[in-house]
Amino acid sequence: MAGIPASNIEPALGELKALLGDRLSTTAAVREQHGRDESSWHGVPPDAVAMAQSTEEVSEIARICTRYRIPMIPFGTATSVEGHIHALEGGISIDLNALNEIARISPEDMDCTVQAGVTRNQLNAYLRDSGLFFPVDPGADASLGGMAATRASGTNAVRYRTMRENVIGLTVVMADGQIIKTGTRARKSSAGYDLTHLFVGSEGTLGFITEVTLRLHPVQESIMAASCTFETVHNAVEAVIETIQAGVPIARIELLDALQIRAVNRVEKTDYPEQPHLFLEFHGTRSGVREQIVIVESLVLDHEGSNFAWAENQEERSRLWHARHNAYPSSLQLRPGSRALITDVCVPISCLADCIDESLNDIAASRIPITLLGHVGDGNFHLLILIDPDDADERAEAESINHRLVKRAIAMGGTCTGEHGIGRGKREYLIEEHGAAVSVMREIKRALDPHNLMNPGKIFLQES
Repeated sequence: MAGIPASNIEPALGELKALLGDRLSTTAAVREQHGRDESSWHGVPPDAVAMAQSTEEVSEIARICTRYRIPMIPFGTATSVEGHIHALEGGISIDLNALNEIARISPEDMDCTVQAGVTRNQLNAYLRDSGLFFPVDPGADASLGGMAATRASGTNAVRYRTMRENVIGLTVVMADGQIIKTGTRARKSSAGYDLTHLFVGSEGTLGFITEVTLRLHPVQESIMAASCTFETVHNAVEAVIETIQAGVPIARIELLDALQIRAVNRVEKTDYPEQPHLFLEFHGTRSGVREQIVIVESLVLDHEGSNFAWAENQEERSRLWHARHNAYPSSLQLRPGSRALITDVCVPISCLADCIDESLNDIAASRIPITLLGHVGDGNFHLLILIDPDDADERAEAESINHRLVKRAIAMGGTCTGEHGIGRGKREYLIEEHGAAVSVMREIKRALDPHNLMNPGKIFLQES
């Protein structure tokens, strides 16, 4: 099984079966499901799937796996696009979906504690009558444990920031099964190392997150959404840059190019003009939102934007953002049977126009359908490169486009991944981006996971 000696895997499976009963599965269908995500690679299934129901069970699973030197891979909603759940060295997939309880809501402190399997939509539905919401919105209904593990962000990050700023404490199971809690609910602390933010973004390579304490935000008095069109992507980006530089506290500002709009129209039966679009949302008091709208509309008009369409009530806003959130599955329908190699660079806002302009040249020169969209208020954008997953030449071309884009972004002071994480897909760029600091990361990994059992093969190209 996946290169693990039978003398290790068989007794480990025996102990796990005694612990979990029918919640340990070695059937092919379950294993395949737990080795496949939204990335463009073929899945890599684990040897078995352990369906945990508590932090204590995760701890006991880790103790057994460590005793027999069996790799462990955390599993949430499988919405990753960088192969985070692929069992590259075999092992046990630990499914955390049954850890789905909302443990505590504190409206007075505007925070909550949830188990790792709770999804963002589940949490916001629970909060609906509280006057609070959780703003981090990656599009997919991802689990909050997975979002913390990958340091996710999304459409609201321009105002409400990312998981890094919204996670204030964690419960983590270490490689040896030890359970630790990080952080406090206090608004600030100077006590010791910031372990919370060591684990946020660690992608399951240092410990498995089983519980998350999150910062909540008040629902604003007034919310207004809008879309508008531009003659060129460049004009749209220039309008975004000036909006951010003007200090407008806009909640969302999303870019979709003309091909992405065509895909949305086909699937969602919408009738947006097939031109580059910005989707925008404004939060605040009624007067504050009006002031934001006046400023942004003026900046948009200065850059030849037009076709403003406003959405004020909940139904209209939901329709607009549903179209944006479904951009990824919509784009796949431009080429049925394709998989998307999704890029994820982020650059300083002053470099955004140049980075996108150079990327558009790559798009124009390619024979592969490519859409462009992004959270451009953060300087973060994606190319969705629609490849035939079985065509080696297309994959090579897509990876070449991604390679040039990443090199471009890093040269501009940016990053190879704004929100998706490293996984197995961006490992080669980590040293270029962080240099000697990667050796410090490796030392941390070795100290916390000396046998390299926690999601091995992710983040680092080689671990020794």
